[in-house]
Amino acid sequence: MVIDSHQHFWQYDPVDYDWIHSGTMHQLQRNYLPKDLLPLLNDNGVDGCVAVQARQVFDETRFLLDLASDHDFIKGVVGWIDLRSPQLEEDLNLLVEEKRLVGFRHILQEEPVGYALDPKFIEGVKVILDKGYSYDILVYAHQLTAVRQFVENFPEKRLVIDHIAKPNIRDGGIRKWREHIKHLSTFPNITCKLSGMVTEAHWMYWEYDDLVPYLDHILQCFGPTRCMYGSDWPVCTLAGSYAQVKEIIDEYLSSMSQTDRSAILGNTALDFYQLDVS
Repeated sequence: MVIDSHQHFWQYDPVDYDWIHSGTMHQLQRNYLPKDLLPLLNDNGVDGCVAVQARQVFDETRFLLDLASDHDFIKGVVGWIDLRSPQLEEDLNLLVEEKRLVGFRHILQEEPVGYALDPKFIEGVKVILDKGYSYDILVYAHQLTAVRQFVENFPEKRLVIDHIAKPNIRDGGIRKWREHIKHLSTFPNITCKLSGMVTEAHWMYWEYDDLVPYLDHILQCFGPTRCMYGSDWPVCTLAGSYAQVKEIIDEYLSSMSQTDRSAILGNTALDFYQLDVS
């Protein structure tokens, strides 16, 4: 089974999605819903997806869960919850029956570098991990020093790095990122998403070969059983179509064994997110 481990849905509103800049991201300023994604999944041989939060409000989690309940191809939801709230336990109790809720994410890339080390935030992440949810780590490469300290708090818990930690592919930034990634890969509980690369490259002029050194390093460090394919649709459309993003992974995996391809294209996501595909 092929799983897109990372994509988004939204009903566009300029206030709710103020991170969508009008000057450079105008194509994202519309609704993106399951009816828009399903044909793309079908055309590209993808059987299901994991919907990931794009707003930092509790209603985002409910919005995605409602979509998942109406569309069987949405196999899991990574929602948002206030991890520093004194009411975290009560809020989680409202979601306890939601079988497709598999994890949570906070948009750390927009926070100060030390935010991930806030004791209240760390305690909140511990709470959701102890309840069996996973946590998606969304950061830029320059924030990885703090991430290295952050992950030490959660041995044996399910953590995943989104978008290969957003290295500066456009300008060839790789040296420090390589060091951080190698260190993070020594934690056996951490997985990495092969996603979000085209939007960290030059949106108009990226080439496949620009991405290969980053893919090489991730696979060398994490191995196929700790890597998973993700499209980052519709954000990826800033730099490439769904098909182009899927083709990057297909081309890169073409020389690998069927076992390794199956891991990256679906089995890792199925195992990590504990998706119910029965």
